[in-house]
Amino acid sequence: MNYLLPYPPHPAASAAPPARPAGLTRPARLFPLLAALLTLAGCSLAPTYQPPVVDSPAAFKEATASGQWKTAEPAENIPRGEWWKAFADPTLDRLETQAAAANQDLKAGAARLAQARALQQNARSALFPQIGIGAGPTRQRPSPASQGLAADAETSIATLWRAQGTVAYEADLFGRVSSGVDAAKATTDQREALFRSLQLAIQADVAQAYFSLRELDALAALYADTVKLREQGTQLFQRRFDEGDISELELATARTELASARSEAVGIARQRAVAEHSLAILLGQAPAAFDLPAQPLNRVSLQVPAGLPSALLERRPDIAAAERAMAAANARIGTARAAFFPRLSLTGALGYESNELGDLFKWSSRAFVMGPLVGTLLSLPIFDGGARQAGVDQAHAAYAEEAANYQQTVLRAFKEVEDNLAHLRLLGDQTQAQDEAVSSSRRAARLSQIQYREGSVGHLNVIDADRSVLLQQRVAVQLDAERARATVNLIRAIGGGWGSESGS
Repeated sequence: MNYLLPYPPHPAASAAPPARPAGLTRPARLFPLLAALLTLAGCSLAPTYQPPVVDSPAAFKEATASGQWKTAEPAENIPRGEWWKAFADPTLDRLETQAAAANQDLKAGAARLAQARALQQNARSALFPQIGIGAGPTRQRPSPASQGLAADAETSIATLWRAQGTVAYEADLFGRVSSGVDAAKATTDQREALFRSLQLAIQADVAQAYFSLRELDALAALYADTVKLREQGTQLFQRRFDEGDISELELATARTELASARSEAVGIARQRAVAEHSLAILLGQAPAAFDLPAQPLNRVSLQVPAGLPSALLERRPDIAAAERAMAAANARIGTARAAFFPRLSLTGALGYESNELGDLFKWSSRAFVMGPLVGTLLSLPIFDGGARQAGVDQAHAAYAEEAANYQQTVLRAFKEVEDNLAHLRLLGDQTQAQDEAVSSSRRAARLSQIQYREGSVGHLNVIDADRSVLLQQRVAVQLDAERARATVNLIRAIGGGWGSESGS
């Protein structure tokens, strides 16, 4: 590339160099070309990004079906805070704090986010020149032809020492580099949204596991009382059998009911042990190191505003992640399109070179090279068998896939909100009916005991009535737990908390 920086005439030359034709010199003709190419730097070939229009309903069907859901308009910039504090349970607050600090899935998610940020920085580094320094010798023997000698001539082996700095820079023609940076940034935003989605999922999982444990504690307390009452009844029947007042059939029936209650109690204890182990893993602890004291579940009466469907698109982190994945795919289309246009790579080296190490840093040993050290300054593939077009087609197909994923994520979000609104609405009605069933079964049990003492009915009627009370109470406890879990699921479905204050 000696036309960039023409060498001066050799001292031994006696004749003047031929005059250049009138007009621009070669460097002068090259500069406008380079200037024109550099003006293309940053011109992106990516399509104008426009997320698909989502056909969202004006309101949730299940929210309008019940008058208890008030309208709210949450947004991503409203602090969700510690939404679980709305349950006013100090134990749950403590467990959520432990999970946030020690859950291994959260740590892995944070590491994935850090990787994405590092990759974004790596992509962004291509916007700047790459500068390096180096030093070292080269041992070489030139060919006779390169020296203008006969083919059988001998050439000497020489050592050349170099110490130089290098600069390499690819001009961002047609936005090839900047499109890659945009894609990397969108991917980082996607990872961040996925991390927020993971956080919300872990928080909800902890709350659900906690309420499941409390459900089992309530069932364990219920069966403990049942076992105690049936032990007392069996002892009474044993005395009456010994005195000859009742038959062995009635005693055997009482013993059967006692053994059945004990078996059920052991089964609940087994389920609780497994549930406690699962909660320990969510907290980042070994099951052997975790123990949660028993505490029966209290009824949850928290009412969660569902908000508007359009606001859901702003709050759900998984929707935000799907949208950012679309943006990244759109930017990669620009990168694929830029492959059809020239690439301008500017490189150079400045330093010293000498045949002797002692002369390396002398002023006379200075040397420089401007232009492509490897390859060419301006490159453009002419024929590649359709590889570049295949890259563009693949980028368009990837964008279409991400667009479909985005639409599906939105539809799934709408479904999850509708499902949990329906659960809570119908669970409210079911719980009310179940409370009446529990009250009626208790009344029936008391009446059967009175009639048994009066001799109007047999002991089997009393046992059936007691069994009905236990069954109805167990169903009531399970419904309370389902309602608590459905409340957590609704909070997760709407993207976290819903108020302007933490936990409200």
